[in-house]
Amino acid sequence: MIVRTLEDVKKSSGYRENPGLWSSARYLLEADGVGFTLTQTTLAAGSEQTLEYKHHIEANLVIEGTGSVTEVRSGITHPLNPGSLYTLDKNDRHTLLAKTDMRLVCVFLPALVGNETHDKDGSYPATTSVSQRA
Repeated sequence: MIVRTLEDVKKSSGYRENPGLWSSARYLLEADGVGFTLTQTTLAAGSEQTLEYKHHIEANLVIEGTGSVTEVRSGITHPLNPGSLYTLDKNDRHTLLAKTDMRLVCVFLPALVGNETHDKDGSYPATTSVSQRA
């Protein structure tokens, strides 16, 4: 069994932030051996990011706040409110806008190592080893 608090994550290599814009508390990582990463991500009101996870599938559940996600290819914008889910199942390039402070629970597959930062194109590098359980 794995049990962690936000304080535990903040003391580990699994916590990343860009002060005033976002923070990412990565509760589960590749080394945990569960095959996926679970994060709590917070976004500051007014922040906007264009991202494209070329090597990962990401699912996001909005817990608090409002915003929107725009599919770059089609230009379609989807409103985001508490209880909204969006999944980047085709490595979709997207623009995420936080209208208010937002909190999301995110799942990445394959799992993140923990120290990743976004590349110039808004993606994370490919994971070198993947441990997945059925």
